[in-house]
Amino acid sequence: MRIALLAGGTGGAKLAAGMQELVGGDLAVIANTADDTRIHGLHVSPDPDLVTYWLAGEIDEERGWGIRGDTTTVHERLERLGAPGWFQLFDRDLATCLYRTHFVAEGGTLTAAQGQIARALGVRAAVLPMCEQPVHTRVLTPQGWRGLQEFLILLRSQPPIEGIEVQGLDRAAPTTEVREAIAAADAVVVGPSNPVISIGPILSIPGIREAIAAAGVPVIAVSPLVAGRAVKGPTEKFMAAVRRPSTAAGVASLYEGVIQAMVVDTDDPDPAPDAVRVFSCPTLMEGAEGRRALAERVLEFAQALG
Repeated sequence: MRIALLAGGTGGAKLAAGMQELVGGDLAVIANTADDTRIHGLHVSPDPDLVTYWLAGEIDEERGWGIRGDTTTVHERLERLGAPGWFQLFDRDLATCLYRTHFVAEGGTLTAAQGQIARALGVRAAVLPMCEQPVHTRVLTPQGWRGLQEFLILLRSQPPIEGIEVQGLDRAAPTTEVREAIAAADAVVVGPSNPVISIGPILSIPGIREAIAAAGVPVIAVSPLVAGRAVKGPTEKFMAAVRRPSTAAGVASLYEGVIQAMVVDTDDPDPAPDAVRVFSCPTLMEGAEGRRALAERVLEFAQALG
């Protein structure tokens, strides 16, 4: 099967790794870029890189981000020299960002840069930034608007969330590669990433929802909740901020008009969504076997729907 997978943070990236084991180069991962930021003058693209490192088998699984065994020599020297140290770039991750920044400065696209990064690391699947135009998620706190990375890392997601916006959507459009991946897919899968700040920006790009609808294939979301709770990160806080319950049904409501089905965790104590078809199975992805097992179940569900 040819799969187009929408992904942001860890959950979607882990599912992508499991799916690559099954379909290889027939997987295209459409990655959120609303988290992108500038650090030390470099273009940092956290979600596409996270997806790439999971697919390459380089991820530090204990942390859930970054490259296994990486060092912080450059970061430590920069901080000693007086550079801000709140966003920590490890050395090999820094090399990725250096490559991307120079590639784009010389006239290349984000899509081509990410493609080269992925190929160089042995990734079989395609990793596609959702758009070329700069878009940025911001969070409104009692102290004012903060960039998403600043809110998540510097403020540790602690302040109350009074608003969320994605700047630049009016100038954004899905890339040709994203449109082609969706049109060629036998199924579209919405990964178990944060529905508000990871998947939400992708679905908010003008033309994305229409492209998914025009594909005419099964569209399945995987709930990010295991036993009724988020595995990691501030998913529940962001769900509350958009006035949705932290349940599979609440997540499904954010994807209304896009998905026809949802995979939910067997141990989810809350009522399942009633507006879409539901498949219940264990969704906690522990190790490579867990990632592959969930990917197999999602693909089997997609085949049954098709």
